[in-house]
Amino acid sequence: MSHIDNNLIKVRELLRERNIKLWEEPYYTEGLGSIATALERLSRELSTELDISVSDCQCALAEMQDGALRKLAAIREFNETGMATFNVRCVESRGGTSQLMEIKCPMNGTGAELQDKVAQRLMVSGGSHIKIISAGRIIAGQQSLASQGLKNNQQLMVVLGQRGDEVAGEALHERIQKIRDDVLLIVESDRRFMEIEDQHGNPIFLPPAETRSLLKALSFSEKARAAMFRQEYDEALLLLLEGDEYFAGCSAILLERVDNYALINLDIVWCYLCLKNITELPDAQRRLEICEKNFRRTYGDNLDSFEEDNCPERALIMRLHLLQGVVCFHMNRRDEAYERLESAGAVLAELKVSPDLLQQMLNMGYNESDARVSLRATAGHLDRAVDFISERNEKLQEARNKSLQLRKVSQEIANREGWVCPKTVLRLMDMGYEQQLVVEALKRTKNNLDRSIDLLQHEADELRANLPATTPADETHLRTLQQLGFPSVTARAALETTGNNMEAAIQFLVSSLNTEKELLSTIEAMTRLLDYEGPSGSHAASPALIHTIIKQAKSEMESHRAFERFNEDVTDNSIVYLDLPLDQEEQILLEYKSLLER
Repeated sequence: MSHIDNNLIKVRELLRERNIKLWEEPYYTEGLGSIATALERLSRELSTELDISVSDCQCALAEMQDGALRKLAAIREFNETGMATFNVRCVESRGGTSQLMEIKCPMNGTGAELQDKVAQRLMVSGGSHIKIISAGRIIAGQQSLASQGLKNNQQLMVVLGQRGDEVAGEALHERIQKIRDDVLLIVESDRRFMEIEDQHGNPIFLPPAETRSLLKALSFSEKARAAMFRQEYDEALLLLLEGDEYFAGCSAILLERVDNYALINLDIVWCYLCLKNITELPDAQRRLEICEKNFRRTYGDNLDSFEEDNCPERALIMRLHLLQGVVCFHMNRRDEAYERLESAGAVLAELKVSPDLLQQMLNMGYNESDARVSLRATAGHLDRAVDFISERNEKLQEARNKSLQLRKVSQEIANREGWVCPKTVLRLMDMGYEQQLVVEALKRTKNNLDRSIDLLQHEADELRANLPATTPADETHLRTLQQLGFPSVTARAALETTGNNMEAAIQFLVSSLNTEKELLSTIEAMTRLLDYEGPSGSHAASPALIHTIIKQAKSEMESHRAFERFNEDVTDNSIVYLDLPLDQEEQILLEYKSLLER
């Protein structure tokens, strides 16, 4: 943020208050152009009132007049030809210089057409390397611009896929695609690589579709946080916007209950700021409002919980107030900006951690995130910080141990038709009812506890009569699976569970293999069986069935590897989102407070 931008904000607001239109007389005349004498006179008048130099005023007025005239020309062109004009700002990953371009494209054109036009101007080989953001959403390539809500004269933000600091030679869009593929593979896997739990370690159970949406949203958020740690804010922003799309698949009630939705909005605005992009200012304001509303719902209308010295979440409210101050500054609400920045500064000063104490905790074997968060939560008391970590880990483990039976029940009923809430199943089982009857009752009542109890009390015989019958394992299928190397007990369970459907039974058996080593061993065994028997030999099972096992095992292997890739730069520390080093925050705070004083 420069003093030039600061002057523009001041001048623009004063012109708006006085309803001065630089594209009309006496400042501009059609056929003659800009009237220099009128602009100079206005510059002298404004410079005195705003306490800025006449030359700076003249520069600001000239820039605003030129922008207004270009907008008017774009409106005329759009009305006459349907060709829309977009003001596209291309930003660099680490917040360096940005490039502003004027791109023209018909509104009925697709996002891909706009991408190609931007790519041509940037001399990039192909629009697929370009991601364009409009009002906090990534423009889809196959949809028309009009259907995605774009408007003539709209400002857009571009994230460029080819950069000088590529990781391992991969372009940004390729890395994003690989992350997306891995996330979808992991979440859709039957293995349940991930589970949702609250900050205290208690599992959260949701209907399957909502669970998948939330897991995808959280997964993209985790990968984005890793990119933010590397200060690769272009990658982080794209991942966060992907995650934001999946939050849309969650119910409004859920979004009101979890901090994660507030955090993703906070992180998106942080990326806007770090990329030095104010194009998305209206979206930033909207997202900060969502974040604050969510925080107030969780921590009290006055954010009382945040005021406590031992609240590790105070770093979040500090960042929220800082970003609100920045947004208010750019909207020329300077009093509000000053108030928010002062609030952020007060909390930031209290959150500073002594480097010596931090190093002592690192020497004791604690990781940096735990050490920093615990020291902040205990006002820099080393002994209490150690206790904070120990107590938190104990509570997490205790909650997870208590929920073991709940998680087991969840797995047992996961693949049954019709979702039922595991917590309600366990509650009814604790009352003495059989699990199968409980599941059937909850399915019928759509998880209504009182109606389910009524069914279990008065219609238990009818419920039992309608339970799905257990089909005995087909002995021929069983022998085939045994000859293929599967243990008799698990093969029988697979056939009984799947109603003797061999393809489903194989999926059941292969999914029960827990490690890559077991999967690889199965693939090698099946391959040897094919090679040994030969295409015309007599197999214990048909070659098609053996190929099905190999294909399934390879798919499971890829799921494992996708999970490994996902975890390469993601920490399993559940409080890492609270670990804000605050160096950048302090720099931004000083920068904007200095601008407010000018």
